[in-house]
Amino acid sequence: MNDVMTLRFLAAPTDVSEDGATVQAGRVLEWIDKAAYACAVGYSGGYCVTAYVGNVHFTRPIENGDLIEVTARIVHTGRSSMQVVVTVDAADVRERIFRPAMDCILVFVAMDEQRRPKNVPQWTPADAESEQLAAGAAARIEARADIRDAMNAQDYTDAGTTPRETFRFLAAPTDVNWGGNAHGGIVMRWIDEVARACAMAWCKQDAVAVYSGGIHFLNPIHIGDIVELEARLIHTGPHSMHIAVHVRAKDPRESSWRDTTRCMTIFVTRDGSGHASGVPQLVLTSDEDRRLDAHAVDLVRRRAALPPMRFAEARVY
Repeated sequence: MNDVMTLRFLAAPTDVSEDGATVQAGRVLEWIDKAAYACAVGYSGGYCVTAYVGNVHFTRPIENGDLIEVTARIVHTGRSSMQVVVTVDAADVRERIFRPAMDCILVFVAMDEQRRPKNVPQWTPADAESEQLAAGAAARIEARADIRDAMNAQDYTDAGTTPRETFRFLAAPTDVNWGGNAHGGIVMRWIDEVARACAMAWCKQDAVAVYSGGIHFLNPIHIGDIVELEARLIHTGPHSMHIAVHVRAKDPRESSWRDTTRCMTIFVTRDGSGHASGVPQLVLTSDEDRRLDAHAVDLVRRRAALPPMRFAEARVY
């Protein structure tokens, strides 16, 4: 039974953002979903679905041509769920000194042939590092549920006046996963794209994601569905833009939409030395603006209180 999966490859020109040098965050999110999916399937022995992605920290940019190593490992199991920690490390291919570029945690649910949750074997830590990761994952379960409830309690209506961006398109066959639906990595790339468009429209500069959290997958997106993503800027810090993203989908032949995914993501702009620079500050006009601004601040407080996950430092191969 496999509880670790490592993928290694070169970052390609098709992975980079408009600057032509660094890899877009959405592409990295696709990588982590693929590695975590392979790990979850290898452990459970069958098809799995992404239920949650959180604590996504982008710690350094990845450059075109870098050697990439994506490692996914099981760190906790429930009855049918698996928590998977993923780290992305990058190295100059000539030097082979791998440095952390991103880390996060995903939750997958194992499914039987009827697409119903099925039991998975209980996972047991095999060493001190695994025990530490398991403790961190277990300690986050209740806090993650509280954050989910706090996010679900918010209403986003036309009473809000802060900037927003909307994308709408058809889910294409190239977006499909092995279960016939749009896979989680593709959805996360869409989220990054619409949030980045919202951030750039506000700050009038290039913007990069530094954090994403609370990515809850509620319902599948089927190939041929109309997909709609709305990103709304709800809070600005001195250097940060906090953007809520909601994804929904529907069959073109039907009238009702179904919520599929929601999350919060944080973008910054960078100066010439690579440090986060100042951003224009939101003017909160309506009661909804003020409520959502307070919600974003509350999420920052909640996440700061989460127990830290421990990851490996730079290493040489």
